[in-house]
Amino acid sequence: MTTTQHSPTAAASGASATEAFRTARGDGEGQVTSERIADVVQAVLAGVHEAIRAKQVSYAEFQAAKQWLIEVGEGGEWPLFLDVFVEHVVEEVTAQRQHGTKGSILGPYYLPDQRKLPSVATLPMRPDEKGTPLALSGQVRDLEGNPIPGAELDIWHADDDGYYSGFAPHLPEGNLRGVVVADGDGRFEVTTVKPAPYQIPTDGPTGKLIEAAGWHPWRPAHLHLIVRASGHRQITTQLYFEGGEWLEDDVAQATKPELVLNPRPDGEGKLRAEYDFVLEPHDS
Repeated sequence: MTTTQHSPTAAASGASATEAFRTARGDGEGQVTSERIADVVQAVLAGVHEAIRAKQVSYAEFQAAKQWLIEVGEGGEWPLFLDVFVEHVVEEVTAQRQHGTKGSILGPYYLPDQRKLPSVATLPMRPDEKGTPLALSGQVRDLEGNPIPGAELDIWHADDDGYYSGFAPHLPEGNLRGVVVADGDGRFEVTTVKPAPYQIPTDGPTGKLIEAAGWHPWRPAHLHLIVRASGHRQITTQLYFEGGEWLEDDVAQATKPELVLNPRPDGEGKLRAEYDFVLEPHDS
C-alpha cells in the first residue's frame, strides 16, 4: 500500500493550472478556420449525441452532467480534467506525424521561465529535501546522430510526497524545477530526487467523477521534460521508473514502454539513469 500523500486541494491546483495555461499559451496561438472549428465541434457533438442514444441517458442524468460541467468550470478544473482524460489522445494523434524521441502529455503542472542551469547541475531543492537522490544523464542528438550543442532540457517533477512547487503552498517557488542547458556535445547530467506517485486532486468535481465511476486517481512517478533546440521540433515527454506503482494503470493513460527508466544504485546512495533524446528538424 502506498504511503504517498494526497495532492493539494482541487480548487488551489485548478486555479494555479488555469493561470499557468493562460500565461504559457500566449495571444493568437492556435488560430484555426471557421470550417475546421465547425468540422471538429460537429464531430464532438455527434459523439455525445450517439452516447446519449446508445446509453439511453435520462433527463436526471443529463441534469447531473450539466451541474457537473458547471462545477468543473467554477472550480477552474478544466486544465486538470482535459490533461488527465483527453490530452493523451491528442498527443497520440500528433505523434503519428513526428520522429525522434517519444512524446507524452504536458499535464497541468508546467510553469515556464524557470532558472537556467549548466549542463551538469542539481535542480533547486530544499536543504532537507526528502527522497532518494537521482542522477539523470544523457545526450541530445538529431535524427542523423549528431549532437545538438546547447539544447535545453526544461525539467520538473513532484517531490517525495507527490507535490509540485507552484501548486502546493508549502513548497518554495521553483522547487525541483529548472532548465538544464546541454554542453557542446549535447550532453547533460541533472541531479534531483526520485519523485513519488501521486493522486490528482480528488476533492473537486473531477474527483467526484472518478469516485462515482469507481476509477482510481493515481499517476505513476515520473519526470516531466520539454527538450528543445533552435531549428528543431521540441519534445514534450515524461520519463517513468521500471517497476513503479501505477505504471501499468495510469489514470492519465500517458505511459509508454520507450519512456521507462531503469535506475541503478551507484553504491553511494544515489540512483543513476541514462536517457538520450533525439530531436527532428522543424521541416521534417
